[in-house]
Amino acid sequence: MNVGICIRHAAQGMREKFMDAAARGFQHCQLISWEPQLWTDEEAERIRACCAGSGVEITAFWCGWVGPRIWNFVDGPETLGLVPPAYRFARMQNLMDGADFARKLGVTDVVSHMGFIPESPSDPNYAGFVSAIRAVAAHLRDNGQNLLFETGQETPVAMLRCFEDVGGGNLFVNLDPANLILYGKGNPVDALDVFGRYVRGVHAKDGLYVPGQRARAGRRGAHRRGQGRLSAPHRPPARGGLDHRARNRGRGADSGHHGRQDLSERPHRGAIRRNGTC
Repeated sequence: MNVGICIRHAAQGMREKFMDAAARGFQHCQLISWEPQLWTDEEAERIRACCAGSGVEITAFWCGWVGPRIWNFVDGPETLGLVPPAYRFARMQNLMDGADFARKLGVTDVVSHMGFIPESPSDPNYAGFVSAIRAVAAHLRDNGQNLLFETGQETPVAMLRCFEDVGGGNLFVNLDPANLILYGKGNPVDALDVFGRYVRGVHAKDGLYVPGQRARAGRRGAHRRGQGRLSAPHRPPARGGLDHRARNRGRGADSGHHGRQDLSERPHRGAIRRNGTC
């Protein structure tokens, strides 16, 4: 299984970020990009040169989208992912454009947050969301790519139901254990019983439950692995660790296990900082 780091895409300093990752012993990364204006042919050439010069391979492209994003329990359902109808079409286009950019990098896995997937399949917003995901997934399938849902705002059961309703064979999971805890949507280890066979990537991040509905889940509850509920002392060792089960039960866990940290925006220091994005 590949072990890597997350590198934030930016207009400047990319060579330094890749070289710093290599100097720290990483050979794989997820490239996280919230900048659609950078998804050009020229930028793809620049990123390929960064990979070639550093020896760091991009195993997944984390694709952001336009519009507001509020990482809490009150405004989040109306602002995150493809669930909100107001932003759905624009974000569908973002995901397809991002996938096309990733294809130029030779990357087959495209990751994103899809939002608070409705629990009830009869929810009036659910059918439109499924249709949107089906269209995006079809575009990626034509590219020879996979669409990975990063865990967080939805329960494992809701995510699995969406996969079954969309079909197509190219929907998978990027498991972020901390996010499942932060949003109160599931226990990360038990979640593998629901969607373990779909896991293709992991963010090595721990977390604590966040009290208060208006808390910003990402920054207040995220912790280094071993400092949150994922590795709580009462967890029976016979159940196996998260890494073990993801590796043995995921269909494509070779995509990578990535520390959910970003190389600093200050390339001259090359520091690693905690990422504030959920």
